Amino acid sequence: MALTRVQINQKSDEKRGVKTKGFKLNINDIAMIKQTAIDLNMSEAKLVVEAIKFYKDNKKAS
Repeated sequence: MALTRVQINQKSDEKRGVKTKGFKLNINDIAMIKQTAIDLNMSEAKLVVEAIKFYKDNKKAS
């Protein structure tokens, strides 16, 4: 039996170790993420991950 496009995508994502993560964000924040990713020539996903890593590495202990 042939796999559907959804099944093929799910299998590919699993193989690559990726998973979809959704957030509800303010439209201005979404625009900022999009424009920053364009300015830095990187994907929005990569920008978010790198920003979180930077924040974690530079956050002073409270």
